[in-house]
Amino acid sequence: MTALQFPFTLFRTQNRIDDYSAKDMRCGDLTEEQLKSLYRLDYISDRVDPWTLKRRSSMDRPRSMFCCNLRGQGEKISSQQCANILFDEFRDLSRLFSVYGPYKHLIEKMITHMQNGNGTPFRDPSLDRALKEHILSDKTRNRSRLWLKDVFKNRIEWENNYFPADKKYELKTAIMKGKLPKFDRFQDNFNGMGITVHDTWATHITLISLNIYNDRYQAVVHYKVQDHFGLDHHDILNKKFSQFNFFRIWFVLQRCNRFGFKPFMTNMEATIRITGGRNET
Repeated sequence: MTALQFPFTLFRTQNRIDDYSAKDMRCGDLTEEQLKSLYRLDYISDRVDPWTLKRRSSMDRPRSMFCCNLRGQGEKISSQQCANILFDEFRDLSRLFSVYGPYKHLIEKMITHMQNGNGTPFRDPSLDRALKEHILSDKTRNRSRLWLKDVFKNRIEWENNYFPADKKYELKTAIMKGKLPKFDRFQDNFNGMGITVHDTWATHITLISLNIYNDRYQAVVHYKVQDHFGLDHHDILNKKFSQFNFFRIWFVLQRCNRFGFKPFMTNMEATIRITGGRNET
């Protein structure tokens, strides 16, 4: 019987890595008229009006009784100045979604990358740590590590210390039974990970090695996860998001042809070790 060769691909999402054709990767493709008529983005900022390129006063806001009377009286500014003001407000508003924890700084860092990075991919050691922590701290019955341990225990050829190649699809099935790492837990609404990543676009999971000795095994599993820091029309039409100026500013900075700041790929990687034994219960 043939032994499984490594590295072995356990899982790949149908969504491709580096898919720049995804709808949330579009930028600079909508006019002022489209943004107003299709997405109701007449008002997006308390600091500036991107359509007239004028600063707002504290009274020129929907909550002010003077709002409509003062429209148009603010200081005239350039498109670049307007973008800078919107990005500052974008960063300030992000703190509503990133209150505590070691990852709360990431959203401001990613907003600044959108402002200055020209669409280049984003990597940060904190993202890798967050991914690894998420995988290892998952105690639910749906965790893929639990299903993999079951297959290793029952399918390893213990007498000859190898995993048979004809059982490889059981490893793939184990991953399919589990839940992929996504930052959609309750705590992610406040620790910064829900707003920086939340759902993910593409995931690759690879079994790097499997060492078997003395009725014990150690498997090394690598996760490569990618998300898009960008919004599509479904996002902004969802009242869950559109009620916040944070997302309204984001959508306009990305999609308005006056600005067209490029969204980008967010890359995360983590390597974990799974250990177990022949006689474990």
